[in-house]
Amino acid sequence: MDLLRSLPLGLYLEQPLTWLHKLDPRVKFIWLMSFLTSYSFANNYWRVLLVLLLIIATLTARIPWRVWQQQMGWLLILCLMVLAIATISPDGLGVSYQPRLPAREQVLNPPATAKSSDVVEKSASVHKKYSYVLFHQGPVKVTRRSLDLAISLSSIVFTLIYSTNLYLLTTAPEEITSGMESLMQPLRRFNVPVTELTLTLTLSLRFIPLVLEEVQNLVRSVMTRAINWKKLGLKGTVKVGMIVAERLLENLLLRADQMANAMMVRGFTSPNQHRVQWQDLRLKAPDWVAIATLILFWGVRIAIGTEIR
Repeated sequence: MDLLRSLPLGLYLEQPLTWLHKLDPRVKFIWLMSFLTSYSFANNYWRVLLVLLLIIATLTARIPWRVWQQQMGWLLILCLMVLAIATISPDGLGVSYQPRLPAREQVLNPPATAKSSDVVEKSASVHKKYSYVLFHQGPVKVTRRSLDLAISLSSIVFTLIYSTNLYLLTTAPEEITSGMESLMQPLRRFNVPVTELTLTLTLSLRFIPLVLEEVQNLVRSVMTRAINWKKLGLKGTVKVGMIVAERLLENLLLRADQMANAMMVRGFTSPNQHRVQWQDLRLKAPDWVAIATLILFWGVRIAIGTEIR
């Protein structure tokens, strides 16, 4: 059992270098914020389009199949389950909907000409095609509102999780730090500790593999002891779980203390006194193409992606 391979959430993929790796971290961060905000007040066509764009970006970047399967496999299953459950769930509207037209069409004032009668028949046939209930068989009932909510919820879950994960997968922690610090430079005028915030972000991202490693070591230590869980019962299982959780917390605090001591030994007492030069960020030709595509992205979002109520 290797958590660093089976659960690579939030971990940076060093090899192979894809076109997503080569983009400027600031450009990728703006794209990430666009994905996370553009689905607000958007119709379902746009939300489904966001899902397709993320899948296309993954495929064109030629991310290895094992990583693609681990990153997107369970997430797709989760989103499909959310879609199925929300589709057959009640739509939350306790109203009995009646047909828009009577069962037998009655015309009180018959039209004088044949053309007007044709218009009436065509309009009646159009209205008869509309049905609020899309599927109803036994206890399973699918309405237009429940299907709309299911598509909206499942696409939002996929976009939120996978867009963030794809950003962390193709951007090194140092690049994220340098990009965030560059974008937050105007906040220095308001006495915002930008350097401290970016340093905290870097340490947090670097601490994720350590957490997974400690969890992996504890799980292996429990498995090697061949504990008979059936004999322990519920009370014994909870007791062992509490012991493992306590040990995990102690190990993580010990790792954090070791990291702090290592920084102090190297003379890092304050970010302002010991400034770290992360990276020299420069926009290249692919970055400008990504920015131009981003402008087109928001243009399409404003033109056809807004939900009409």
